[in-house]
Amino acid sequence: MNIEELRDYCISKNAATEETPFGPDTLVFKVMGKVFLLVGLDQFEELSFNVKCDPEYAVELREKYENTVKPGYHMNKKHWNTVHANRQLNDKQLIELIDHSYELIVKALPKSVRLQIEE
Repeated sequence: MNIEELRDYCISKNAATEETPFGPDTLVFKVMGKVFLLVGLDQFEELSFNVKCDPEYAVELREKYENTVKPGYHMNKKHWNTVHANRQLNDKQLIELIDHSYELIVKALPKSVRLQIEE
């Protein structure tokens, strides 16, 4: 997966937006104003991104893929992982982690907002 594929996938999610609230070097994907993925735009050699994760699942992933999934860089390490693409996980697994992050955010939204997203 490369950064263009990552961006295309994230922006294709229902109600997803992209912003640069932390400056021009960090692309942030949100659903209804809540962050589900962050990626640095200054990456040339290797792609990595931050995604939200269920705390128990986060620990499991870090143990199973210790060279690929790390505690979230500059994030709450209990709830966020930094994932290095193109190491131990294939594109399908990376997409599953993006989906997991997106779904955690959507699930935490009020029901009325969730219904708007589903329409």
